[in-house]
Amino acid sequence: MTTLVDPVPGGRPGDVERAGALAGELAGRGVHGVVLAYVDTAGITRVKTVPVARLPAAAAWGVGMSPVFDTFLADDSVVTTDVLGSPDGDLRLYPDLDRLVALAGQPGWAWAPVDRITQDGERHPGCGRTFLRRTVADAARRHGITFKAAVEIEWALGRETVADGGFEPAVPGPAYGAIRQVEVSDYGADLLAALAAQGVDVEQFHPEYAAGQFEVSVGALDPVAAADRSVLVRQTVRAVARRHGLRVSFAPAVLAEGVGNGGHVHLSAWREATNLHSGGTGRYGMTAEAESFAAGVLAHLPALTAVTAPSPASYLRLRPSQWAGVFTAWGLETRECAVRVVTGTLGARERTANLEVKPVDLAASPYLALGCLIAAGLDGMTSRTPLPQETTGDPARLAPADAAARGVRRLPASLPEAVDAFHRDALLRDALGPVLADAVTAVRLGEAAAVEGLDDEQVAAAYRWRY
Repeated sequence: MTTLVDPVPGGRPGDVERAGALAGELAGRGVHGVVLAYVDTAGITRVKTVPVARLPAAAAWGVGMSPVFDTFLADDSVVTTDVLGSPDGDLRLYPDLDRLVALAGQPGWAWAPVDRITQDGERHPGCGRTFLRRTVADAARRHGITFKAAVEIEWALGRETVADGGFEPAVPGPAYGAIRQVEVSDYGADLLAALAAQGVDVEQFHPEYAAGQFEVSVGALDPVAAADRSVLVRQTVRAVARRHGLRVSFAPAVLAEGVGNGGHVHLSAWREATNLHSGGTGRYGMTAEAESFAAGVLAHLPALTAVTAPSPASYLRLRPSQWAGVFTAWGLETRECAVRVVTGTLGARERTANLEVKPVDLAASPYLALGCLIAAGLDGMTSRTPLPQETTGDPARLAPADAAARGVRRLPASLPEAVDAFHRDALLRDALGPVLADAVTAVRLGEAAAVEGLDDEQVAAAYRWRY
């Protein structure tokens, strides 16, 4: 493990002085507390908060938090691995001051993502943010590749007044309908204002397909910053909704039937200023490296679902012919394929072409999801894996022989199936490292055991307000 001599987590020379200046600035803006946030293995955002005056101390020494949360389930029960899940030990949460932001949706509060560091100053092997940063750094060092990424945020907007944990859409109206936008006009305007005040560049905000569902799309950043932004945007969506007397669910399946909430990942690989997903001479418009990167993602996609679709509720969403991408198929602008190649508009392709990975939801840790997707793509690039034949239309309608010829197969239909695929994928387990890989396995099996015997509606209800 590396120690804090590198310039990434807290404890850097000058951080204490900088934190002091930031604390004074925040206090002058009426901020009283700072939320220190990370995402655990189950995809739950866990926090500690400190008074703004304690920010310099947090930057210097971190804030204590038990490592047991690495094996917490979404319902707060605990599973164990060989090294995680006991009451022993402590970690320090170090705020990333570069990401510190005053929360416009929560007046009086600021927010920062954290790196989790041991008391001996070493990076915690279960820290998803550290894993993603390491993966990105390895790609740059070994391949000369950098990335731009963004995570779509979908949520269901419900009424606070519904009893017994049920869900009633807060707005009527058809998918993408103007009725919905009008009904929540004040909420939407306040949300856009809050995101802009926090430095989040929003590309789109609109009603989505499912009942009471909305989506916000944001600009692409480097993967660690993109994962941080995903957490920040959800914090803001929820906080602004609460101020309007509304309730938000990011759960993969709010109801047992119908379209669920996705967290589609957009990802592009770059060498210096060149987007590898545009300007290629092949038939698909990508460079050979980009084609192999996409092929690597496809090859590892069954195992990836244990990371990108980590909840039993995820498999209520991952159903054929619902644009969730449940087959190992790819296509140019084909929204039913698991991997959609977004070609971008003529004249803007060098900036905007990317891969959209669809079997991802917001129960996933964005740090683990992005890190594993990059590791899978780099494996394809290293192996020069050929890209299978493009799929058009709905892969569910392919004849069996045609599907086999294209390498199109169904992704796992349950969480235990996904864990089995993950067990067989040495590349992903090695990328995560033994501590984090074992935590992923234990937590997923724990979630599956927790809902054993429940019907679909009970599974949806169990996770409805956990995300």
